[in-house]
Amino acid sequence: MSEARPRLLDLTRLVSRSGRGLTGVDRVELAYATALSARGDPIWALVRTSLGFLLLDRRGLDTVVAATKTGDWGRPDLLSRLSLKLDRARQAGQSHARAQAIERCLPRNLGRMLKRHLPSGISYLNVGHSNFDRQVFAAVRTVPDARVTVMIHDTIPLDLPDLQRPGSVDAFGHKLRLAALMADRILTPTEASRADILRHLGDGCPPVIAAHLGVEAPAAERLPDGIDLSRPLFVVLGTIEPRKNHVLLLDIWEEFDGKGPQLFICGRRGWRNEDVFARLDAGLPRVTELGGLTDGQVRTLLEQAQALLFPSLAEGYGLPAIEAAALGVPVICSDLAVFRETLGNAGVYLPVTDRYLWKKTLEEYSRRDGSKRVQVQGFKVHTWDNHFRIALRDA
Repeated sequence: MSEARPRLLDLTRLVSRSGRGLTGVDRVELAYATALSARGDPIWALVRTSLGFLLLDRRGLDTVVAATKTGDWGRPDLLSRLSLKLDRARQAGQSHARAQAIERCLPRNLGRMLKRHLPSGISYLNVGHSNFDRQVFAAVRTVPDARVTVMIHDTIPLDLPDLQRPGSVDAFGHKLRLAALMADRILTPTEASRADILRHLGDGCPPVIAAHLGVEAPAAERLPDGIDLSRPLFVVLGTIEPRKNHVLLLDIWEEFDGKGPQLFICGRRGWRNEDVFARLDAGLPRVTELGGLTDGQVRTLLEQAQALLFPSLAEGYGLPAIEAAALGVPVICSDLAVFRETLGNAGVYLPVTDRYLWKKTLEEYSRRDGSKRVQVQGFKVHTWDNHFRIALRDA
């Protein structure tokens, strides 16, 4: 298939995240928007808002990318201010996108709007888990020879249902079934996730293509005042939710009893983790919660760390671990197939059931000179160029 295939990228997730820090899934949608615009191929963007659908051309897509990167979405217009269920940041995001739209419509008119503006053979890409909707896929199909490609990042909601947000398991199951029914291709970040998707869907699903996501290190930024870098430190990075298994690290630091290294917990608080939140609020010696660091500040902190800790119970990709390894920072992680695939020899793999081994490993790394980074032989940083070479083939 020609590289000049026209494409329609769903930007619903990025616009809905206006004013918030970017998650790993957000970064994927942003990377796609940036790359597809730069390629020069025909490109449009679709955004679902509280008032209907917006269609953006390349210029509109570029303004959304710029606003995402700068955080400057402007002020909400009157229509958005009437959407009382939206906070001010999301009102501003929807206003910004609406101002850039070449046309907008109510949901029932989506197919007609797309047929008016989009050429035959359009390829619809949805990589953000948002706007997964039978009506949307059917509307795209009204354009002659249209193709639908979606990305399923992992199947964790189905694999660990007891650790998810209320209602999210059924919602994800519906998305996965819809992807199997209506997509031409399913993208996923790893072979491990591909195996999980096939395990859940069985026979009859469309082709599932694994393509490692790219890693781009942000520029280092100055850390906020008051962060102690004088003693050995470890970093754990990610939303504080049960799957990330912060409880293992808190148990170890309780055993250190104020005599061990420092632990910096970077990430916002999530769900179903009240016991962990209570322990953090009560305070543990040499454990510091840092929820508001920028990407550049996280990089600076990682470069001072003895290692990144990643005791997750499950991961779809584990982007922070790959980013740390790309900086030459050791990664001490749970022994998951996805980490074995993406980190190779760059990971120190420990079973999450062996707290004693984790503690001894941390004590050992505490004694190492963290300034002496060793490039791991055979570790290759994953690039977006390689990802798109695989993911956009026939899409």
